[in-house]
Amino acid sequence: MQVKKIALLVSGRGSNLQMIIDNIEKRKINGRIDIVISSKKDAYALERAKKYNIDGIYIGKKNFPDINERNDKIIEILSEKQIDLIVLAGYMSILSEKIVQLYRNRIINIHPSLIPSFCGRGYYGEKVHKAVLDYGVNLTGAPVHFVDEGTDTGPIIIPKPVEVDFNDTIETLAKKVLEVEHQLLPLAVQLFCEDKLKVEGRKVRILGTV
Repeated sequence: MQVKKIALLVSGRGSNLQMIIDNIEKRKINGRIDIVISSKKDAYALERAKKYNIDGIYIGKKNFPDINERNDKIIEILSEKQIDLIVLAGYMSILSEKIVQLYRNRIINIHPSLIPSFCGRGYYGEKVHKAVLDYGVNLTGAPVHFVDEGTDTGPIIIPKPVEVDFNDTIETLAKKVLEVEHQLLPLAVQLFCEDKLKVEGRKVRILGTV
Protein backbone atom coordinates (compact mmCIF):
# COMPACT_ATOMS: atom_id res chain seq x y z
CA MET A 1 0.00 0.00 0.00
CA GLN A 2 1.33 3.40 -1.01
CA VAL A 3 2.55 5.64 1.80
CA LYS A 4 0.22 8.64 2.17
CA LYS A 5 1.66 12.14 2.12
CA ILE A 6 0.31 14.22 5.01
CA ALA A 7 0.15 17.96 5.67
CA LEU A 8 -0.41 19.21 9.22
CA LEU A 9 -1.98 22.64 9.67
CA VAL A 10 -1.28 24.08 13.12
CA SER A 11 -1.46 27.23 15.22
CA GLY A 12 -0.12 26.33 18.65
CA ARG A 13 1.94 23.87 20.68
CA GLY A 14 1.43 20.95 18.31
CA SER A 15 0.69 18.22 20.85
CA ASN A 16 -1.55 16.45 18.31
CA LEU A 17 1.24 16.81 15.74
CA GLN A 18 3.53 15.06 18.20
CA MET A 19 1.06 12.19 18.63
CA ILE A 20 0.92 11.66 14.88
CA ILE A 21 4.72 11.80 14.60
CA ASP A 22 5.01 9.23 17.40
CA ASN A 23 2.53 6.88 15.72
CA ILE A 24 4.32 7.17 12.39
CA GLU A 25 7.62 6.31 14.07
CA LYS A 26 5.93 3.28 15.68
CA ARG A 27 4.81 2.26 12.16
CA LYS A 28 1.15 2.42 13.16
CA ILE A 29 0.44 5.00 10.45
CA ASN A 30 1.25 4.21 6.83
CA GLY A 31 2.07 7.81 6.05
CA ARG A 32 4.65 10.54 6.38
CA ILE A 33 4.34 14.22 7.23
CA ASP A 34 5.70 16.19 4.28
CA ILE A 35 4.83 19.69 5.49
CA VAL A 36 3.68 21.55 8.61
CA ILE A 37 1.93 24.85 7.89
CA SER A 38 1.38 27.24 10.79
CA SER A 39 -0.96 30.24 10.92
CA LYS A 40 1.26 31.71 13.68
CA LYS A 41 4.93 32.54 13.27
CA ASP A 42 5.88 31.62 16.84
CA ALA A 43 3.88 28.37 17.09
CA TYR A 44 5.88 25.75 18.98
CA ALA A 45 4.57 23.19 16.48
CA LEU A 46 7.10 24.56 13.98
CA GLU A 47 9.89 23.74 16.45
CA ARG A 48 8.54 20.20 16.77
CA ALA A 49 8.60 19.85 12.99
CA LYS A 50 12.19 21.15 12.81
CA LYS A 51 13.27 18.63 15.45
CA TYR A 52 12.11 15.79 13.20
CA ASN A 53 13.47 17.34 9.97
CA ILE A 54 9.96 18.02 8.69
CA ASP A 55 9.51 21.05 6.45
CA GLY A 56 7.65 23.82 8.27
CA ILE A 57 6.35 27.15 7.03
CA TYR A 58 4.49 30.12 8.45
CA ILE A 59 1.56 31.33 6.35
CA GLY A 60 -0.47 33.83 8.33
CA LYS A 61 -2.14 37.21 8.38
CA LYS A 62 1.12 39.12 8.78
CA ASN A 63 3.08 37.73 5.84
CA PHE A 64 -0.03 37.14 3.71
CA PRO A 65 -2.54 39.85 4.73
CA ASP A 66 -4.77 39.17 1.73
CA ILE A 67 -6.87 36.08 2.53
CA ASN A 68 -7.07 34.99 -1.10
CA GLU A 69 -3.31 35.16 -1.53
CA ARG A 70 -2.91 33.30 1.75
CA ASN A 71 -5.16 30.46 0.65
CA ASP A 72 -3.58 30.36 -2.81
CA LYS A 73 -0.16 29.96 -1.19
CA ILE A 74 -1.43 27.07 0.93
CA ILE A 75 -2.90 25.40 -2.16
CA GLU A 76 0.39 25.93 -4.04
CA ILE A 77 2.37 24.16 -1.31
CA LEU A 78 -0.13 21.31 -0.95
CA SER A 79 -0.03 20.78 -4.71
CA GLU A 80 3.78 20.89 -4.88
CA LYS A 81 3.98 18.30 -2.10
CA GLN A 82 1.27 16.14 -3.74
CA ILE A 83 -0.50 15.89 -0.42
CA ASP A 84 -2.99 13.05 0.10
CA LEU A 85 -4.33 14.07 3.53
CA ILE A 86 -4.64 17.38 5.37
CA VAL A 87 -4.88 17.22 9.15
CA LEU A 88 -6.04 20.27 11.10
CA ALA A 89 -4.25 19.94 14.43
CA GLY A 90 -5.30 22.95 16.46
CA TYR A 91 -5.47 25.12 13.34
CA MET A 92 -7.18 28.39 14.30
CA SER A 93 -8.09 29.60 10.81
CA ILE A 94 -10.95 28.75 8.48
CA LEU A 95 -10.00 27.03 5.23
CA SER A 96 -11.36 28.50 2.01
CA GLU A 97 -14.09 26.69 0.10
CA LYS A 98 -11.59 26.26 -2.73
CA ILE A 99 -9.27 24.18 -0.53
CA VAL A 100 -12.18 22.13 0.82
CA GLN A 101 -13.42 21.40 -2.70
CA LEU A 102 -9.96 20.46 -3.97
CA TYR A 103 -9.42 18.08 -1.04
CA ARG A 104 -12.96 16.80 -0.52
CA ASN A 105 -13.00 14.02 2.12
CA ARG A 106 -9.24 14.39 2.51
CA ILE A 107 -9.24 16.99 5.30
CA ILE A 108 -9.82 15.91 8.89
CA ASN A 109 -10.26 17.93 12.05
CA ILE A 110 -10.96 17.23 15.70
CA HIS A 111 -13.33 19.35 17.78
CA PRO A 112 -13.32 19.50 21.61
CA SER A 113 -17.06 18.88 22.12
CA LEU A 114 -19.72 16.47 20.89
CA ILE A 115 -20.81 17.83 17.52
CA PRO A 116 -23.34 19.36 16.83
CA SER A 117 -23.28 20.87 20.33
CA PHE A 118 -20.92 23.75 21.20
CA CYS A 119 -19.42 23.99 17.74
CA GLY A 120 -19.36 26.32 14.75
CA ARG A 121 -18.02 29.85 14.48
CA GLY A 122 -16.77 31.28 17.76
CA TYR A 123 -16.40 27.89 19.43
CA TYR A 124 -12.72 27.07 19.73
CA GLY A 125 -10.14 26.35 22.43
CA GLU A 126 -11.15 27.14 25.99
CA LYS A 127 -14.33 28.87 24.78
CA VAL A 128 -15.77 25.43 24.02
CA HIS A 129 -15.03 24.05 27.49
CA LYS A 130 -16.41 27.18 29.16
CA ALA A 131 -19.65 26.83 27.17
CA VAL A 132 -19.93 23.16 28.14
CA LEU A 133 -19.48 23.97 31.83
CA ASP A 134 -21.79 27.00 31.72
CA TYR A 135 -24.57 24.93 30.15
CA GLY A 136 -24.21 22.19 32.74
CA VAL A 137 -24.12 19.14 30.47
CA ASN A 138 -22.57 15.96 31.82
CA LEU A 139 -21.08 14.75 28.54
CA THR A 140 -18.72 16.37 26.07
CA GLY A 141 -16.27 14.76 23.69
CA ALA A 142 -13.64 15.01 20.97
CA PRO A 143 -15.02 13.76 17.64
CA VAL A 144 -12.83 13.53 14.56
CA HIS A 145 -14.65 14.63 11.41
CA PHE A 146 -14.10 15.38 7.76
CA VAL A 147 -14.08 19.07 6.89
CA ASP A 148 -16.68 20.54 4.54
CA GLU A 149 -17.64 24.11 3.61
CA GLY A 150 -19.23 24.73 7.00
CA THR A 151 -17.61 25.04 10.42
CA ASP A 152 -17.57 21.72 12.31
CA THR A 153 -20.32 20.40 10.02
CA GLY A 154 -18.57 17.61 8.10
CA PRO A 155 -19.26 13.86 8.47
CA ILE A 156 -18.11 12.44 11.81
CA ILE A 157 -15.42 9.74 11.58
CA ILE A 158 -14.89 8.71 15.21
CA PRO A 159 -16.85 10.12 18.15
CA LYS A 160 -15.97 9.51 21.79
CA PRO A 161 -17.78 10.96 24.81
CA VAL A 162 -15.98 12.48 27.78
CA GLU A 163 -17.73 12.72 31.13
CA VAL A 164 -18.01 16.15 32.71
CA ASP A 165 -17.64 15.98 36.48
CA PHE A 166 -19.47 18.36 38.82
CA ASN A 167 -16.20 19.92 40.01
CA ASP A 168 -14.53 20.18 36.60
CA THR A 169 -12.93 23.47 35.66
CA ILE A 170 -12.00 24.69 32.20
CA GLU A 171 -8.46 23.45 32.83
CA THR A 172 -9.40 19.96 34.09
CA LEU A 173 -11.96 19.45 31.34
CA ALA A 174 -9.53 20.62 28.67
CA LYS A 175 -6.98 18.09 29.94
CA LYS A 176 -9.46 15.21 29.78
CA VAL A 177 -10.61 16.13 26.30
CA LEU A 178 -7.03 16.53 25.03
CA GLU A 179 -6.20 13.01 26.23
CA VAL A 180 -9.02 11.70 24.06
CA GLU A 181 -7.88 13.84 21.12
CA HIS A 182 -4.44 12.24 21.40
CA GLN A 183 -6.09 8.82 21.01
CA LEU A 184 -8.58 9.55 18.25
CA LEU A 185 -6.74 11.83 15.83
CA PRO A 186 -3.83 9.42 15.18
CA LEU A 187 -6.36 6.58 14.83
CA ALA A 188 -8.33 8.51 12.21
CA VAL A 189 -5.10 9.27 10.32
CA GLN A 190 -4.18 5.59 10.51
CA LEU A 191 -7.56 4.52 9.11
CA PHE A 192 -7.35 7.05 6.27
CA CYS A 193 -3.84 5.92 5.34
CA GLU A 194 -5.11 2.32 5.23
CA ASP A 195 -8.01 3.33 2.91
CA LYS A 196 -10.53 2.22 5.53
CA LEU A 197 -12.73 5.33 5.55
CA LYS A 198 -15.67 5.55 3.14
CA VAL A 199 -18.00 8.55 3.19
CA GLU A 200 -21.64 7.67 2.48
CA GLY A 201 -23.72 10.82 2.62
CA ARG A 202 -23.52 12.15 6.18
CA LYS A 203 -22.00 8.94 7.52
CA VAL A 204 -18.50 7.49 7.49
CA ARG A 205 -18.16 3.75 7.16
CA ILE A 206 -15.03 2.19 8.67
CA LEU A 207 -13.99 -0.76 6.52
CA GLY A 208 -12.52 -3.89 8.07
CA THR A 209 -11.38 -4.02 11.68
CA VAL A 210 -9.85 -1.25 13.76
